[in-house]
Amino acid sequence: MPSRHRYAVALAIALAAAPVTAPVLAQPGPSGPPTVGVVTAQTRPVTESREFTGRIQAPQRVEVVARVTAVIAERLFTEGGEVTEGDLLFRLDRGTFEAEVAAREAAVAQATALLHNATITLNRARALIGSGAGRAASVDDAAAQQASLAAQLQAAQAQLQAARINLGYTEIRAPITGRVGRAALSVGNVVTPASGPLVVIVSQDPMYVTFPVSVRAALDLRNRYADRGGFAAVRVRLRLPDGRLYGPAGALDYADPSVSANTDSLTLRATIPNPLRPGTKSGEPGNRDLLDGAFVTVFVEGAEPVQALAVPRMAVLSDQQGSFVYIVDGEKKVQQRRVTLGQSTPALAGIASGLAEGDSVVVDGLQRIRPGVAVNPVPYAPPGTRPAAASAPKG
Repeated sequence: MPSRHRYAVALAIALAAAPVTAPVLAQPGPSGPPTVGVVTAQTRPVTESREFTGRIQAPQRVEVVARVTAVIAERLFTEGGEVTEGDLLFRLDRGTFEAEVAAREAAVAQATALLHNATITLNRARALIGSGAGRAASVDDAAAQQASLAAQLQAAQAQLQAARINLGYTEIRAPITGRVGRAALSVGNVVTPASGPLVVIVSQDPMYVTFPVSVRAALDLRNRYADRGGFAAVRVRLRLPDGRLYGPAGALDYADPSVSANTDSLTLRATIPNPLRPGTKSGEPGNRDLLDGAFVTVFVEGAEPVQALAVPRMAVLSDQQGSFVYIVDGEKKVQQRRVTLGQSTPALAGIASGLAEGDSVVVDGLQRIRPGVAVNPVPYAPPGTRPAAASAPKG
């Protein structure tokens, strides 16, 4: 047998005869109680808030129509821009209406001259009656002629006024201040009062926000704020469709007098400012945050905070039996407490019953605990206030 084969066989026999020992595994040491973040239940100012879905509406929406039949000579606004009340929007062809005014002015002048002559004739007839050379019938005829011509003058003056009004209608001006839409007809088209809207103007500042409220919620709002000023005791804030919280606050100013039969709800309305965004100018697209017809989230808040026992909203859990929190008792053990929620906000939960001021409520580490478990409670620090972890030293 070659030497290398003899060496391999000997090595195999030696390995087979060697004692087999199991690997030694590190045994974990006894683990301590889990660390949880706790806060102290205490009375603090809570801004009462209710959330609804609403829609933005412009207080004024005007459809501009022609009042006379004429050809559009000029369009003097930028589509999509903002206009001020009284701004000239369209100019119609004026030739026919100027000629009508001139004709009516001539008719007034003619009637004036005839009336003047009739007055002279009447005065002469009266003078002759006084001298004995006249007749009473002549005076009567002259008086009737003067009255008839005076009526004709009034009719001519009324027709002149109507002609001037129609001439004025050839300049179509903005009846309100707001954003102007697209023109329905271009220059050169003939418009009539039956042509429909030439353009629509929508007011911009302030705006309305309307939102339906269930009868139960409406009664709760009424009862809650009735002795604190009613509508004046609440303010309205909005969350825009992109998730941003809108800055200016609004005020409730209207409630429907009847309940909707289909939804069993009332519609409330608030007025809210809609100023120009910083750095934008009037007439620029997107220069205001609130757009007519947009859906928004509406928060109806108490104007003045109320004092209430409150804990962070994230500390409140719920199951089929209702809401509950975990507290840490004097022996550092977890206990479950059933609670009744009062007025809450997205950040704080008001506790109407179930907790006492000074209770240590678990906020962080809820997934690691159950009733009766011993824990290591530490003050809870929100993520934004926690100190940054120290960097590892370089080796």
